[in-house]
Amino acid sequence: MGASWQNTITIRTDVLGISIHIDMNLFEGKENEIVLPLRDAEVSYFPNFISSEVADQYFEHLLNETDWQQDDIKIFGKVYAQPRLTALYGESGKPYSYSGITMHPKPFPPILSEIKQKVEAVSKVNFTTVLLNLYRDGNDSNGWHSDDEKELGTNPVIASLSLGTKRKFHLRHKTETSLKSSLELEHGSLLLMKGSTQHFWKHQLPKSKRIHDPRINLTFRVIKA
Repeated sequence: MGASWQNTITIRTDVLGISIHIDMNLFEGKENEIVLPLRDAEVSYFPNFISSEVADQYFEHLLNETDWQQDDIKIFGKVYAQPRLTALYGESGKPYSYSGITMHPKPFPPILSEIKQKVEAVSKVNFTTVLLNLYRDGNDSNGWHSDDEKELGTNPVIASLSLGTKRKFHLRHKTETSLKSSLELEHGSLLLMKGSTQHFWKHQLPKSKRIHDPRINLTFRVIKA
């Protein structure tokens, strides 16, 4: 991929209509946790969780070796092709349903088990399942939603690893709509959402005409039901 490491990151947070830009100096290493200043949420960002070299290897392998699928979704009675490709892997064999789609997991291959161990070392959570999303370019997206399906239980922990071209990630409070935040998810970065985040906040990955390269997102979760 060749994504380069940046020494600073800007997180934009809108509070009561006021835009706050937070510039942070970063140092390489997964111990460099950035806690986003969000009400009713626990969101942490690890910008260089995996080195660029290792992230390149993961990206190329998953891009070419994953059995990607494209499901149809129904919106206001009309059926559309989902604007991204997906794949589900899990340990328990339990299915995962969202947006009218039910996916059945395949067993973890060695590379995903390796990544899972790294994510679990930081999150302190034993994940059962990972949903992979392939955004082929800026035409692919993921609309406003919360990861609050019944299979995930109350206050689920979601660990999101980004590989490939960086994309903007938006958060918006469900009831206090003036509370918003956005950041760019870098190649090899990890975003950790826990506590009441999914109850109070929605998030999205919007379309962008400027993006021409692919991104893979791995969202680790625990399927309880």
